[in-house]
Amino acid sequence: MSENTIPSVNDLTLEEKASLTSGGDAWHLQGVEDKGIPGYMITDGPHGLRKSLAVETGATDLNDSVPATCFPPAAGLASSWNPELIHQVGEAMAEECIQEKVAVILGPGVNIKRNPLGGRCFEYWSEDPYLAGHTAVGIVSGVQSKGVGTSLKHFAVNNQETDRLRISANVSQRALREIYFPAFEHIVKTAQPWTIMCAYNQINGVHASQNHWLLTEVLRDEWGFEGIVMSDWGAAHDRVASLNAGLNLEMPPSFTDDTIVYAAREGRIAPEQLDRMAQGMVDLANKSRAAMSIDGYRFDVDAHHEVARQAAIESMVLLKNDDAILPLNPAASIAVIGEFARTPRYQGGGSSHITPTKMTSFLDTLAERGVSASFAPGFALDLSEQDPALTSEAVETAKGADAVLMFLGLPEAAESEGFDRETLDIPAKQVALLEAVAAENPNVVVVLSNGSVVTVHPWAGNAKGILEAWLLGQAGGGALADVIFGEVSPSGKLAQSVPMDINDDPSMLNWPGEEGHVDYGEGVFVGYRYYDTYGKAVDYPFGFGLSYASFELTDAVVSKTGANTASVSVKVTNTSDVDAAETVQVYVAPGKAEVARPKHELKGFKKVFLKAGESTTATIDLDERAFAYWSERFNDWHVESGEYTVEVGTSSRDIAATGVVTLDGDGKALPLNEWSTFGEWRTDPVGAPIVEAMQAKGEAGELVKLPDNDMMAMFLNSMPINSMTTLLGAPGKEITAFLLDEYGKVTK
Repeated sequence: MSENTIPSVNDLTLEEKASLTSGGDAWHLQGVEDKGIPGYMITDGPHGLRKSLAVETGATDLNDSVPATCFPPAAGLASSWNPELIHQVGEAMAEECIQEKVAVILGPGVNIKRNPLGGRCFEYWSEDPYLAGHTAVGIVSGVQSKGVGTSLKHFAVNNQETDRLRISANVSQRALREIYFPAFEHIVKTAQPWTIMCAYNQINGVHASQNHWLLTEVLRDEWGFEGIVMSDWGAAHDRVASLNAGLNLEMPPSFTDDTIVYAAREGRIAPEQLDRMAQGMVDLANKSRAAMSIDGYRFDVDAHHEVARQAAIESMVLLKNDDAILPLNPAASIAVIGEFARTPRYQGGGSSHITPTKMTSFLDTLAERGVSASFAPGFALDLSEQDPALTSEAVETAKGADAVLMFLGLPEAAESEGFDRETLDIPAKQVALLEAVAAENPNVVVVLSNGSVVTVHPWAGNAKGILEAWLLGQAGGGALADVIFGEVSPSGKLAQSVPMDINDDPSMLNWPGEEGHVDYGEGVFVGYRYYDTYGKAVDYPFGFGLSYASFELTDAVVSKTGANTASVSVKVTNTSDVDAAETVQVYVAPGKAEVARPKHELKGFKKVFLKAGESTTATIDLDERAFAYWSERFNDWHVESGEYTVEVGTSSRDIAATGVVTLDGDGKALPLNEWSTFGEWRTDPVGAPIVEAMQAKGEAGELVKLPDNDMMAMFLNSMPINSMTTLLGAPGKEITAFLLDEYGKVTK
């Protein structure tokens, strides 16, 4: 056998097949070297390569890794609303994997931000599944375009850190399909990630790693997934059950390959199922071989740093800019307050912790660019009580300055993988410091460093400007200077609503669960779907973000393109003298529906860059899914006939234009039976003529005539036809029999 040939599963012994379904160590696949199957390395992402320096021992030291470019985590990248830029980030990540001989990088993580207190919100993309799927797909397509694999994670419903290793997320089928699955589904169908990582948690009482419905029926059979499924580290508890469910790979190894061998010999694992799972591992090695065979490759550190800088620029969201306080003149007298300006918090804590190739703080950038500014740390980067001396120094530093840049946010001790936050507030000592500084100098701009949203309302009155900078990665210092001094205009849009109070969030009624389970009682009403539907005040709505430029959206046209599809076009004009970008957002608002639907949902977006005074026309197509909901009655997507409003705007609450489109509907109908209500019979395309025939017989005296008043009609419409005797007495049996007999004649 040639050394360049990887065999099929038919060339392997039972023991070798079993071995492929578990890792070699914490960071390597288990190869079969004498059969030409290498044990390639897989390791953490998701916003850059985290390759442990202790790979030979299989140790898991999260802070000891080879230098790699630290790109902005997903909380920032999602706010860019720029899939093309995110694709470039993916390409750069792949090049670093090639240098370090990493076959698969673990990410992106597209779990929904069900509650902003979630500890991993910094590395998840959005509260909205459409935005999460249509942005994070850039990481998958970018990485895999270079011959390196990704691992889309964590499948599925991993939305909290509290008890995450075992908790059962109890979710309705509709909420799964409309909220928690679509980002995974879109990426699978459009980019085919080489691997998917299943979650720790249970879904409706079944561990994700042992869930045949999840891993085989939905993922492979419905969506057409072609890659392998691996466990999160330690998420596989029963290898036989997991392999039967569709799990190809247990990570890290539990050293129980003999368990699979015995189960296969005893018939507890079907031979064809073991073959399928093992063949997937052979195929993964085969896909990885070309890139892993490149020797001596070295990525361009400076070029990747520049990609990280552009990503950081577009991640920032300008929330407030009273009196046009931003951009600042670099020649002005500037006071910089806050330890984050000197010691940036550029990434989240946990398994995604990266050792950056270079790191420049905002203060370093000012020095490099020759910008003079006074500095006071203001507070310590921990959760200790405030030192009054630091407050005094900060207030003194702010005196007389033309503008004060206050760097506030969450220290790493406040949010990380492994635990959920307990409050949306930034530390009280920072709020008190802001109040003291603003009392001395009102020209304050707050620059936030945080991985998930924080409450703004309690302190926003003490700031003329608020720049949500998230966690900006290694190039954040230069990116901040570019935006703050107007080298570029901010263009980020919120991928997550900023609520006034955490108790306004509907998931708080069931957060973080009890007695080993958490009920997703809010159903599909997550984030802005709840806030906008029920008129809840928010600090800043989903999709919001200011610019140094001004834009106008005009000439919006909504056109029907098929029975249940449409297209939207809108003219976008930069009405200012500043080159900048605007993001056109399209929301679909259903009319009267048979189920409770949100007021509107994001179904399309396009980011357009325009020079001062320039115009362009943005066109966004809406497919059938844009109008559908998941019907538990049909166990399928369902488009009702009728009118839908299509909204075009710049946030979920800044709608510039609307149009109405009338759709045919998909014509789906369930078979009628004795448990169908009279109202369902009356509106069903098959049942309606039968009801008319029954009424005609009533008029002719051949059957009992139905009561002719509104009250009786109301009762009848809601009544299963097997209960007609309740209102009609004994003749009601004849009505029921007639309807069922005639229906049987038509449908047999």
